[in-house]
Amino acid sequence: MIYATRQDILDREGANALYAAADRDRDGQVDVVAVDLKLADASAEIDTFLSLRYPLPLATVPPALTRLCIDITLYRLSLSADVLTKELRQRYEDAISLLNKMSRGDVGLGIPVASEPADAGGEVKGGEILISAEPRLFTRRSQGGL
Repeated sequence: MIYATRQDILDREGANALYAAADRDRDGQVDVVAVDLKLADASAEIDTFLSLRYPLPLATVPPALTRLCIDITLYRLSLSADVLTKELRQRYEDAISLLNKMSRGDVGLGIPVASEPADAGGEVKGGEILISAEPRLFTRRSQGGL
């Protein structure tokens, strides 16, 4: 699932930001193929974090994911165009930090999380896995120290 489009970048960041990052041959035209590839790459990167907690693909795209996808995309485009700024790097690092929090469950998207398998052999409680088992039949004490 793609979380942002070229139009989303234009709407949120403006044409200057898009042209600065995606006009690779400096002809005044955005390299749309490069933008679309980077948007797909950023969306796939986001999925690697979300897949730990949410069933994918999502039914709707939360606005926060659109923003994160744009930040990651502009960072990746800027790397290849040699126009990376401290602001773009910081926005990328902030996006990855927020995605890490989402994957741990510290921050939510406002959508249901993935359900756990019915019999996973343990109970998930507060991020911890509790495993229960029968008492051990053979111990050093019951085997005379062997």
